[in-house]
Amino acid sequence: MKNLPDLVVALDFPDVQPALDLARRLQGVVPWVKVGLELYLAAGKDMIARLKDMDFRVFLDLKFMDIPNTVDAAVFQATCMGADMLTVHALGGEAMCRAAQTGRDRALLPGRMPPVLLAVTVLTSMGPGSLPWNPGGTAEELHDFTVRLAGLAQNWNLDGVVCSGREVRAIRASCGDGFRLLTPGIRLPDAGAGDQSRVCTPCQAARDGSDFLVVGRPITQAADPVAAARTYLEKREA
Repeated sequence: MKNLPDLVVALDFPDVQPALDLARRLQGVVPWVKVGLELYLAAGKDMIARLKDMDFRVFLDLKFMDIPNTVDAAVFQATCMGADMLTVHALGGEAMCRAAQTGRDRALLPGRMPPVLLAVTVLTSMGPGSLPWNPGGTAEELHDFTVRLAGLAQNWNLDGVVCSGREVRAIRASCGDGFRLLTPGIRLPDAGAGDQSRVCTPCQAARDGSDFLVVGRPITQAADPVAAARTYLEKREA
């Protein structure tokens, strides 16, 4: 039986202190926290070290996309900081994605596990009509495009992809069990989608084969974030 996916809580705060306060409350409850652009710009690399000191695994979600040399250098720095998982955009192409792997490998110390390197396919905030080169696109075309990007990322030797729950089953079938799938846009059945377009329940994503479920505001803005996190953990198998 496949293991249940890990829950990753997105610490999407504009300031350091509320992020650290919530992280302390979540110690021993969830294994992973996410540091995105907003918090990283507010807190810098010190935030990674402080979260690691709390025994969290840290997903540094900066979605690198630039010329290969720049992405090589950026991933090198992120790996040196101790990030356990990193993202690049699949649309950056093969040379950029391979440069990311080079930067990661250059930074590794003997005995250290390399960070998981994921390619972002299509943001979960984007729907069928959101792709600028295909504004009249259908849901099926968006689905097929996402699955194709995942196949390319696998061919380029990345560890996995970020995809919505709506593509997990197809990508898992196409790319096999060893390919890591991280799913944002996770919501309980009775929750609003917010600014997400392609959402999925934790149970459905788990059943279809996701390895990581990312949840932000439904936990961080809950009256009791710890209770909310426990609910999402329980609902993976509900």
